[in-house]
Amino acid sequence: MQEVYRFLKEAGTYYLATVEKNQPRVRPFGTVNVFEGKLYIQTGKCKEVAKQIAENPRVEICAFRDGKWLRLCGELCEDDRIEPKKAMLDAYPELRGMYDEHDGNTEVLYFKNATAVFSAFGAPPRTVTF
Repeated sequence: MQEVYRFLKEAGTYYLATVEKNQPRVRPFGTVNVFEGKLYIQTGKCKEVAKQIAENPRVEICAFRDGKWLRLCGELCEDDRIEPKKAMLDAYPELRGMYDEHDGNTEVLYFKNATAVFSAFGAPPRTVTF
């Protein structure tokens, strides 16, 4: 999991895919954190992406850097505790203008049953699960 975290952190931007009814939805994201041994991302509860995840928690992330890419799929689980929200916002202080761990809107989600596939042209893919 740490390798997945480092890849996403170094990539800076990754793309999160969700499903809305029968329509795939993809958008850029940039938050990733490890808290209590779990990989977390962050969004706002009022956003469509949060509603899509609540409806269907199966998601996929794709990130690319230095000629290599990562595809991460799994289930996202909401963690409504203050501590992981604070840890995420402390890791991304620039978000504090829009989010606060006490605002009722900040949502942090962790991966469960995750499979990450690391790929590069000319190399066999490598799979990690957590």
